[in-house]
Amino acid sequence: MKKNEKSICQFKIILKDSSPPIWRRIQVENSITLHRLSSIILETMGWAGGHLHQFYVGDKFYNVPYEEPGFTRTIDEREVRLLDLGKKEIKKFLYEYDMGDGWEHELVLEKIIEPDQNAYYPVCIDGRRSCPPEDCGGIPGYEEFLKAISNPKHPEYESMLEWIGEEFDPEKFDIKEVNESLKNIDSAERFFDELQEL
Repeated sequence: MKKNEKSICQFKIILKDSSPPIWRRIQVENSITLHRLSSIILETMGWAGGHLHQFYVGDKFYNVPYEEPGFTRTIDEREVRLLDLGKKEIKKFLYEYDMGDGWEHELVLEKIIEPDQNAYYPVCIDGRRSCPPEDCGGIPGYEEFLKAISNPKHPEYESMLEWIGEEFDPEKFDIKEVNESLKNIDSAERFFDELQEL
């Protein structure tokens, strides 16, 4: 990708190990930072944004660096744009949300296209299935959660329904709702930043 060329990157985001797969297809400007891409991923997938995250690109780690002992020094995602990444690096990389639950997302670059002057970016153009609930224990916990809420005889049926607090449909995906939220990505990013400061 040429450094100053304005292009649109189309990515497929797949929640790793989800079966059937939970995924989204997005189009974003190549000039955005990885920090903005993180906010777009959170908003598109449906995560609340209250947990730490990290990009794994090639052999490098990108996030908002934490000034705490024990954390490996990383590259500040606020200072790196998509177009700064190499051709090989941008083809496929990982985004992890919530290090405790370990939600890993694989981003696959499907194509680079010219921007449509009549389109709004970022935009989600396709996707399948609902985002898992926060704090359910990663993919194994999510699978157990689905078993529990689908079987009234399951010992945790009542407690899981009470915990989720509403009806949960694992097949639901509302692309209009996602794109409405992406139109307010600036305020979503500020909200996610404030959560990290708490």
